[in-house]
Amino acid sequence: MAHHTHDDREPPEAGHVHEWVDESVDARDDWARRRRKDIPNDKRLFVLACMDERIPVEEVLGLELGDAHVFRNAGGKVTADVVRSAALTLQFFDTEEIIVVNHTDCGMMSASDEDVVAGLEAAVSGDLSDLDLDPSLPELDIGDATFDEWLKMTDDIDEACERQVAYLRAHPLIPDDVTVTGYVYEVESGHLRRPGDRIGDEISERV
Repeated sequence: MAHHTHDDREPPEAGHVHEWVDESVDARDDWARRRRKDIPNDKRLFVLACMDERIPVEEVLGLELGDAHVFRNAGGKVTADVVRSAALTLQFFDTEEIIVVNHTDCGMMSASDEDVVAGLEAAVSGDLSDLDLDPSLPELDIGDATFDEWLKMTDDIDEACERQVAYLRAHPLIPDDVTVTGYVYEVESGHLRRPGDRIGDEISERV
């Protein structure tokens, strides 16, 4: 049951007002203590999306408050914490589906890897290799990967979306029976499309 600030149910029938009130009280209790009661989100859904402010994630997926666990980061990329969060919701909150939402005109495509690394080096006035990338677990590092690989900049948003889906499907902490799907949100049209399904290109060229 979605959480509402007002009660939009039909008024109670005569002689049954207490049942109408009890239903409301129980629903509020379920909402407030759904983690302690092991109540999953209403759509049993985990969403990974870019943090870009132009993506109305809930609107384009038809979601309301309470429907899904939504994780947003720069580029909508599968990072260690995405896997951590996905594994928890899948294993302990009865989530059954993952949707990845990437988008056109993404900031992760707006500069070269070299420029981004140079900008961050300037920000810390030194060598990025000395940074704790995860302050809560400073003993962890990125191994043989380079800093720009850790940033996960993007060249092609459709290919990147497909790659995020592939990462999640292949990860050992994501069960095989979990449905993982990816979409590209077009900021220019305000709609989702499947990666690789660039309709605008196709209908603008003579076959």
